[in-house]
Formats: sequence, C-alpha cells, structure tokens
Amino acid sequence: MIILFGVFIRYDGESDAHWVELRKHENISSDIENDFYFRYPSFQDVHVMIFVGFGFLMTFLKRYSFGAVGFNFLIAAFGLQWALLMQGWFHSLDYTDGKIKIGVENLINADFCVAGCLIAYGAVLGKVSPVQLMVLTLFGITLFAVEEFIILSLIHARDAGGSMVIHCFGGYYGLTISWMLYRPNLDQSDRLHGSVYHSDMFAMIGTLFLWMFWPSFNSAITDHGDGQHRAAINTYLALASCVLTTVAISSLTQKHGKLDMVHIQNSTLAGGVAVGTAAEFMLMPYGSLIVGFLLGIISTLGFVYITPLMERHLKIQDTCGIHNLHAVPGLIGGIVGAITAAAASESVYGHEGLINTFDFEGKFKDMVPTQQGGHQAAGICVALCFGIGGGLIVGFILRLPIWGDPADDNCFDDEPYWEVPDDEESIPPILQYNNHMRNKDVGEEQQISHDPIRSPLAPSYALLHRHLPRGGDAIQGRDMNPRRTDLNRTYTSFKEKTPLAPSNSGCYGAAGLNAALPL
Repeated sequence: MIILFGVFIRYDGESDAHWVELRKHENISSDIENDFYFRYPSFQDVHVMIFVGFGFLMTFLKRYSFGAVGFNFLIAAFGLQWALLMQGWFHSLDYTDGKIKIGVENLINADFCVAGCLIAYGAVLGKVSPVQLMVLTLFGITLFAVEEFIILSLIHARDAGGSMVIHCFGGYYGLTISWMLYRPNLDQSDRLHGSVYHSDMFAMIGTLFLWMFWPSFNSAITDHGDGQHRAAINTYLALASCVLTTVAISSLTQKHGKLDMVHIQNSTLAGGVAVGTAAEFMLMPYGSLIVGFLLGIISTLGFVYITPLMERHLKIQDTCGIHNLHAVPGLIGGIVGAITAAAASESVYGHEGLINTFDFEGKFKDMVPTQQGGHQAAGICVALCFGIGGGLIVGFILRLPIWGDPADDNCFDDEPYWEVPDDEESIPPILQYNNHMRNKDVGEEQQISHDPIRSPLAPSYALLHRHLPRGGDAIQGRDMNPRRTDLNRTYTSFKEKTPLAPSNSGCYGAAGLNAALPL
C-alpha cells in the first residue's frame, strides 16, 4: 500500500503548496474559498458514522462487541486506503502525469466506498475470520469503484446519498456472501446469537450517531448551494417520519404492544437510506415524509416476517438484518429517484435549475427528464448485478478452507480472536441491605452481616446465640451471608458445622432448636 501511494497519490490543487499561485491565477479572493472549508464539516460527520455509527450499531450481540467495533475499525482503515487508489484511478487520475490527485472530497468518497463493505459485514457478523473480512473488503472496494464509475459516469445517473451505489450494492453483496457461506449447524451457537440489556444500549448509541449525521451523509458531495441544502432537509424529514412509523408498527406487531429494540435500532434509519438518491431532487417536504413513513412500515415488517423466512427457505443467515435496513430501502430509494427524475419539469426546477440538478451538460446536454428517469432505473440494475454477481464470486473464494473461520459452535464470540477479560458475572454478587447504597464499603457490610447486634436479623441472632456453645455465631437463611456456597444451611457454630433443622417457614423455630442444640 505504501509503495502504491508513493507511486500514484499526490495532493490536488487545493491541498498542494501551489494553492497560493492557483488563487492568483483563478482570481480567488480568499483562502475561505478552498473546498476544504465547504466539505470538511460533512467529512467529519461521515467519518463518525463510519467508525462510530456502524461500529456500535453492530455491538448488539452479547459476546461479540470487540469483534463488532474492532473489526469495523480494521476493515474501514484498510478499505479507505484501497478506495483512494481504486476510485482515484477511475475519477481523479491526471493523465498528464499519471498521478491521482486527492483532496477532501476524495476522502468523503473513500468513506462512502468503505460503507458498502461495512454493510456487507453486517450480514456475516460473527461468522467469519478477520482474514475473510479483509478479502471481502479488498474485492468489495474494487467492485464498488467499478460499479460507481459505470452508474455515475457512463450511465450518468444521479445518486447523492448512495441508495443504489452504496446501500443496494452493499446490501445484496453481503446477503449473497452470507448465502454462499450458509452454515446448517449454526444453531450450535444459538446461546450467543442474541443480545443482553447493555449490548442493546451500546447498539442504540450507534443508531443515534447514524441518525443524527445522516443528513450530512446524503448531502456531503452534492453541489454547493441549493442541492446540498435540499438534500439535508429531505433526509432530515424522512428520518423523523420513519421513527414515528417504526415505533407504531413495532408496537402493533409485538405481544402486549411492547417495542422491540431491534426495530428501533435499525428500521428508524431506513428512511435516510431510501431518500438518498432523490435527496437533491425537488422531492418536496411532504414527499420526504411519505418516503420515511413507507420505509418505517416496510423495514419493520421485514424484520418481523421476512428475515425468518429468508433463513428458513433461502438459507440466508442475515445477522444484522441488512436486508431490511440497506438492501430493500436502497432498492426502493433507487425507484423513488427514477420516478422523481422522470417527473421533473422546468416549471418546478426552472431551466437553469434543471440543468444544474441533473448535470445536463457536455455530451448529456440534450437529455430530458424522462430519459434521466430511465438512466436512473438502469443504475439500479447495475448495482444489483454487481452486488449479487460479486457476492457469488467472493463468497466462493471465502468458502475455501484456508481462512481460519470459527467453528459452528464458536460463532458470535470474541474468544477465538480477542484476549477477553474475565466476565464480571463470574464474580459472586455482593448483596447489600440498602440496594441504593451501591458504593457502600464492603468491610462495613461484612461487619454488619456478622454482628448480632447491628444485623437487621438481630432478634434471630439473640435466640440462637443464647444456646450456642462457646458463644459461636449463627447464620440464618440466604440473605445473612450471600458469599457462602452453602447458603441454605444454618450452623450452630463455624467450627462444629452442625446443621440446624429448618422449619416449614424457612426460619428456625423452637422445634428445630430443641432437636439440634444441646440444651
């Protein structure tokens, strides 16, 4: 990678030291006109989504949090470097010197490229080795760069938020690989294929980061001005609408009207995915709300009904449910974009606005909106073909028995690839008389639990203490000393270990004392 960067990668005009000369030549009045100051805020948001949002969204598995965040970190860091090269050869190659010129917009596009592979990772989460993930990313980035060039440059489709290029491709790429790597005995790891309270809360952190920054994701590389402004508004409204619908449908489909955290973590984001292609178009605010409304329903019902059917009948084991969050919403987003583009008119956009929004310039200057709609539909087909076809090829490669993938009974577990600290659950719990005093000194608690005067069960102590030889302490019931392994027994003395007979009520009455104690 270092050699390739040394040979091919250079700074572009706005990040090179010759910027001062370029300013004078282009009559640029101030450094504030540098593209860095327009794009970097969006780059920050997208970068957080890639490394924090996607990473924490996948921490819902009870024993795979290290793998979710750590391997997300690994493949994202590797993928963005490879993406700068692959995308650079297609989009940023300077044919005068054969060098790839990169700036802040290239960094954003590299993050977009990585997002497609992180989506695919969600389908095989917990079932593959780190080496397999690197192979998945290597081929995924390459396929992404090619299909992106075909869709955006050759077909001339518009896809500001990547519904087709990122989500549709990444979703079906991951699902196809998961189908190729089907494990018929995966039920041996059922004990780990689930969440606990705190793992769901960590996943919700990822959801909130993604939800907050998705307007930046969809508007990051759109044209400055009205297009970028419109993309942020449309995404904002679609996401808000999607949350309300998701909560309603989740409650309706669950017993007793309760909410399912899986739906809240995932389906609330589907509106942002589906509005991506049409984000910079004149979708209108009410149109954005409709998109979010429909996707909240479709995505939530997908988690409830479609995902189990896919595993039973299609042999697709989709760990994170990317089919309902990325694949189908991305496909619908492409359809929404095609319809919106075909319906565009000068009365809505204006003559100059139509040219600027759809980039009707150069060899595409004679295109009309209806033709653009057809090109948008063709972009969907290309994304599907590259996702499914590429997934078949890469899945076949990953099936080779050379990658060190985990056994069927060892999936969804950090233990095979990480140094895992001892479980906190293995430490015997410390119960206290006042549950609100969580930081109460342990030494004081021990003193109270053994002191017959200060203990809350002092009356019972007094009765037993009168009859014990050598004035030994007695332990009554489970709550008196929770650290003992013989919690259900009561002794006359710590030394003699002669058990008392419990009464029917669980305490020690006079009959029990008379039978066990020398009076």
